[in-house]
Amino acid sequence: MITLHASDGHKNMMFDDLCSGEMVSANQHVIVDGNEAMLLDPGGHKVFPKLFAQLSGAIYPASLKQLFFSHQDPDVVAAANGWLMSTDAVGYAPALWMRFIPHFGVDEFTTKRLSGIPDEGMTVALGSRSLQILPAHFIHSPGNFHVYDPTAKILYSGDMGASIGQNGSTVKDFDAHVPFMEGFHKRYMTSNKAIRHWLDTIASLEIEIMAPQHGAIFEGRPMVERFLAWIAELQCGIDLI
Repeated sequence: MITLHASDGHKNMMFDDLCSGEMVSANQHVIVDGNEAMLLDPGGHKVFPKLFAQLSGAIYPASLKQLFFSHQDPDVVAAANGWLMSTDAVGYAPALWMRFIPHFGVDEFTTKRLSGIPDEGMTVALGSRSLQILPAHFIHSPGNFHVYDPTAKILYSGDMGASIGQNGSTVKDFDAHVPFMEGFHKRYMTSNKAIRHWLDTIASLEIEIMAPQHGAIFEGRPMVERFLAWIAELQCGIDLI
């Protein structure tokens, strides 16, 4: 577990070592404010028991009040049933995918604790503070959202900024890191137009850390800006067909 931010009863934690075998590596993030916590993109069935055990050592299980699911992929929502049945947390998922998530086995009584995020996003309260759920459609899913924590100034960017096969949890050399990102973004991002729309959405945010769901995080405003400048020029997806 890595602490990304901690001050005044607000804490941001990352778990980056729970995947094994042939699973794509994924990060799980937790935001805590006071006595309440939100778990972001909790992952699949094999990750569930490991994350539940580690999370129980970091926070009181009863303090887990919210679950956030950015989109429909199994590395995001496959263990939704486990979390909803093992805790009293409520979940937020894209409204577009609300009728697809039950295919992962979410029981009828637990689906009543899942709320659909409208296309325009929303603001949710956590403890005494608020989190912004921002639209990130077609990055890469047609119904996709990111979370911005204005207290910690962290943007949880899902698949945007993801890297595969790199060493280390933080990007140290941007140019050396590009090969670990480029192929993924060219294939999984829909188009440069979608990327630029996303860039407009986040343009006013003060971002000190960008934390993708896969691979290393971008820490510090200069490193975040290096990534944003790089992705703004990337041709990808349907641009390459």
